[in-house]
Order: sequence, then C-alpha cells, then structure tokens
Amino acid sequence: MLTCGNGSVSNENCKLNHLFKRCVKMADMEALSQAVIKGDQKTAVEITQAAIDEGMAPKAILEEGLIGGMNYIGVRFKANEVYIPEVLIAARAMKMAMEILEPKLAEAGVEPVGKAMIGTVQGDLHDIGKNLVIMMLKGAGFEVIDVGVDVSAEKFVEKAKESGAQIVGLSALLTTTMPAMETTIKTIKDSGIDIKTMIGGAPITQAYADKIGADGYSADAASAVDTAKSLLGI
Repeated sequence: MLTCGNGSVSNENCKLNHLFKRCVKMADMEALSQAVIKGDQKTAVEITQAAIDEGMAPKAILEEGLIGGMNYIGVRFKANEVYIPEVLIAARAMKMAMEILEPKLAEAGVEPVGKAMIGTVQGDLHDIGKNLVIMMLKGAGFEVIDVGVDVSAEKFVEKAKESGAQIVGLSALLTTTMPAMETTIKTIKDSGIDIKTMIGGAPITQAYADKIGADGYSADAASAVDTAKSLLGI
C-alpha cells in the first residue's frame, strides 16, 4: 500500500488520482487559453487565481494557459483570420491575468524568454503598430520596455544601456521618418552595444532593412515574435 493524498490507497488508485488531477489542471489551462482568445478578462483572471490557489506552477500557467492563447491569436492574425481589435482584446485579457501571476513568477524565479525594447523613431508619433508588437512579444513570454514615440537615436542607445535589452525594435509609419531608422541603427552600432536590431512599419520592407543594416525585419506584429526569437536563437 502507498500513501497518496491524505490516506492509504492502492498503487493503481494513486496513479489514477494523480492522472485525474493532472487532467483537471490541463483542462483548466485549456479554459484559460480560450478565455484569452475570446478576450474574457473576468474568466482569465478567475482561472489564473484558481490555478495559483491550487498550487499549480506559475510557469505552467504562463506557458500552457496564457502564452498558449496568445500564440493561437498570433497564428490567426498572421493568416488574416482575426484582426487588430481581436488581438487587442486578447492582449488585455492576458494583461489582467498577468497582473496577479507576475508576482508568483518572480517568487518562483521564472525568467522571461528574452528582453526587448521597442519604440517609434524620431519624428513619428504613431504607436498602434508599436503597441501591437509589444503585446505580441509579451504574449510570447518576453519582457518588453516601451520607450514611446518620437524617440531619438541617442535615447534608444541610452535606454538600451540602462535596460540591458537583448533586442531593440524600431517602428515607423511614415516614409518621411524612415531615414531616422537608418540614423538610429548607425548610432546603436557606433555605440558598441551588443544588441540585435529589428524594424517594421507600413512603409518598411526587407530590402530596406538590408540596406540600413538592421538585423531583422517583420511585416506584422505576429511575425515580430518569430523574428525576435530567431535573432536571439530561441
């Protein structure tokens, strides 16, 4: 006889009990993913709290539940099956759940998959694309520093040094602000910082990224996650 839980039960019953508990938790994580996908903030928070109360590992909640949901949204976004409003709604649900999960992740010593810094280049005040990329990166487990809009090349360098970011993303929506990307890339390289660069925005192309010496380019917010992971070897 083996001790399983609070009483003595057979080995077979112990295995079944363990399997049952595992299945319940897996089902909960599927429900959590669905809550994120649907943008159901209330349910996402409730399931996250319940999983924490049950003693589920914070990393499992993050990866199997929250990231799982955002990954699904990212795949559908790239396939043009969902659009910006759906991404924003899903990201908000994840953000609400993360507010109660983050302290537990810190306590458990769970590290982000990488650290990124994102900003819109000098002269450009547009932030929708930047914000989408930030949400998608956070949804993929990155720590992200938002340096805002109309960011000078010097400020990018300053913030990169302060934050210890591994990758910096530059956004531009206007053709008139594209040259600021080239200036920023050059300034970053001249500074000697060991950091990867990626660019994106409506007028940006792979050819332009190659021309100015950016390490990576992404056509949309979902692709930005793939690009960032590839540049960091994740």
